[in-house]
Amino acid sequence: MIMTKFATFAAVLGLTATSALAGGYVAPVVEVEPVVVEEQAASSNAGLVVPALLLLGVIAAVASDDDDS
Repeated sequence: MIMTKFATFAAVLGLTATSALAGGYVAPVVEVEPVVVEEQAASSNAGLVVPALLLLGVIAAVASDDDDS
């Protein structure tokens, strides 16, 4: 009876030891997708051009105003 318990214990110990030592550590491989940078076409900013032209028009109107009276 003691021999069967010892044989069972040895078999269980042998199976767990082989599964614990099977193979080695393999570092995980992380694939990185390349980053794509989309460049926008250069364009004039109408938000600044229109007020600048209006300001020049007002300055021209004030400068040309002749008040000879």
